[in-house]
Amino acid sequence: MKKIIQTSLAPAPVGPYNQAIMINDTLYVSGQVAIIPSTGELNLSNIEEETTQVMKNLAAILNEAGLTFENVVKSSIFLTDMEMFGRVNAVYGSFFNADTAPARETVQVANLPKYVNVEISCIAVKF
Repeated sequence: MKKIIQTSLAPAPVGPYNQAIMINDTLYVSGQVAIIPSTGELNLSNIEEETTQVMKNLAAILNEAGLTFENVVKSSIFLTDMEMFGRVNAVYGSFFNADTAPARETVQVANLPKYVNVEISCIAVKF
């Protein structure tokens, strides 16, 4: 059964999609950008702060579904400049146990919504 996951602790969708969808024990989380949920403003101070905000938004959605980053089995990172890879990777990695980190790809794109520098989505499984 398809269950919509929605929390006010993560940014509201800016289009015709949901924050996440749970199908059986699998959670599909939409791409998150660095919107501060309480204000609707972007946190673009620097790439580390931007990535931290993205990860906090993902954490809020995972939490709403009763999951954590330990449940993430796959993530996708989209960057507007691959030169930021190391800095984004350092922040991203701090949210995971290196031994159980998920599968992942990181790709450079021409642009992202709201002209942010990074967007991350993930898939998590309840086990």
